[in-house]
Amino acid sequence: MSSNFEKELEEMTADLADSPETPFPTMEEQKALVAKFKQLEAEGKLTPEILAEHFSQFDDKKGQPIH
Repeated sequence: MSSNFEKELEEMTADLADSPETPFPTMEEQKALVAKFKQLEAEGKLTPEILAEHFSQFDDKKGQPIH
């Protein structure tokens, strides 16, 4: 069941990546980002500021907390 979900998610990501309006990273970029966040977390360096810095680019309501 999870492989179907993963396949659908990859298809959705590919469809969104084709759209010029979509600022979201590709699946490969997302996987690299997750790996980076996991490494920072393991080192004790993953802070709310780091997360806010990255995710603020996707925030429609700039200046308001994302969480």
